[in-house]
Amino acid sequence: MRRRMTIGIGAAVLALAVSAPAMADPGRPDPGLPSTDSAGAREVDSRRPGPGHPASDHPGADGAGFGRATLTGFAFLPALTFVPGSEPSGSQLGTAPVNGVTPPFAGQPVQGFSGVVRRHDGTFEALSDNGFGSQANSADFLLRVHRVRPDFRREKVTVLGGFDLSDPDRRVTWPLTRADRKLTGADFDVESIVRTVDGTYWIGDEFGPFLLHFSSSGRLLEAPIPLPGVKAPENPSLNDEQPNLGRSKGFEGMARSVDGRTLYPLLEGTVSGDAAGTLRMNEFDLRKRSYTGKRWTYRLESPDNAIGDMIAVDRHRFLVIERDNLQGDEARTKRVYLVDTRHADLRKTLVADLLDLANPRGLGGFGETFRFPFQTIEDVVILDDRTLGVLNDNNFPFSAGRTPGRPDDNEFITVRLSRPLQADSRVYL
Repeated sequence: MRRRMTIGIGAAVLALAVSAPAMADPGRPDPGLPSTDSAGAREVDSRRPGPGHPASDHPGADGAGFGRATLTGFAFLPALTFVPGSEPSGSQLGTAPVNGVTPPFAGQPVQGFSGVVRRHDGTFEALSDNGFGSQANSADFLLRVHRVRPDFRREKVTVLGGFDLSDPDRRVTWPLTRADRKLTGADFDVESIVRTVDGTYWIGDEFGPFLLHFSSSGRLLEAPIPLPGVKAPENPSLNDEQPNLGRSKGFEGMARSVDGRTLYPLLEGTVSGDAAGTLRMNEFDLRKRSYTGKRWTYRLESPDNAIGDMIAVDRHRFLVIERDNLQGDEARTKRVYLVDTRHADLRKTLVADLLDLANPRGLGGFGETFRFPFQTIEDVVILDDRTLGVLNDNNFPFSAGRTPGRPDDNEFITVRLSRPLQADSRVYL
């Protein structure tokens, strides 16, 4: 078990101040991130894509697997971290203790990281999900993007600020929870985020499912864009129709193409009539603001599994997190796969097993094998051609995968792959 101090219920936001210079090369690791040379391997120049730029002819396209991955960095944000000066939350959770924590809370928890965007100054933007797990109990949870800095030397994550999501221009045509039009977990279940070249953000929602377009400060810029032919039970335009998607099973993962022209949202649930355990991945044209009609199928290892996040590697390949719904010692599937869109049924290659990472340096106070045993692992980012950043969604205060009876922290790990991805250089832009 990792060595750390017990954090009290009234703990304040971490106040570590870690400086990092600006990135000199977007294809290199961020300052302060663990060096890929720490595993004794040659550093890969990720500015150079594989043969046939954009990288498309590459080792692994035939499904050949990767070897065992290695933990190279570990940092955590205590579960009991709250946005300074924020509104109370959790009033719909009751008053019974949950994993030793008693709601309601005096502020807004910094939790539920369900999407991540890499900046190039050693910081990241982490998207909180809809709050406390359902539309019914999250009306007082403000949807927010947090700016965080991991310090892997001190094994700490610092919260540097962030911004709330809102709709002051009334782009949403149905009633919202709040009169001030700040968006809450009862309005949308936000689960994935990408930044486009103009500095704005596209966020995938599960309630519609909808695509949401926000300014750099969190202002909704357009009306929510629905997925044609697919509606979840929470969809406000459902009326007398029958939903054909499970509750909160909309866009869990979403990638931006390396050329910045398209989005690839991936559903978490199976659409009615599709084969059990299959998920639809659609293509959305950002210039035309419409779906292209192209669609692929991601096949889960088990119909009981779910996906957690997705990111582009090159024009044809993407990384996808697949997980079971178990935690702690019971967890069996927490994996990162490489998938290829040159097959209608996305061909999968195992890149990293997050329950079996080599840990030769004993990072985090753990043993030689490191496990990432959380129920929901929903964030993956490419740091260099052999290093991934992975974060969990701690489902505060409900998940207790690291220590039974204690709410999970938000953990940020870096993972070195056994061989290069040969990613397109535009991944780092």
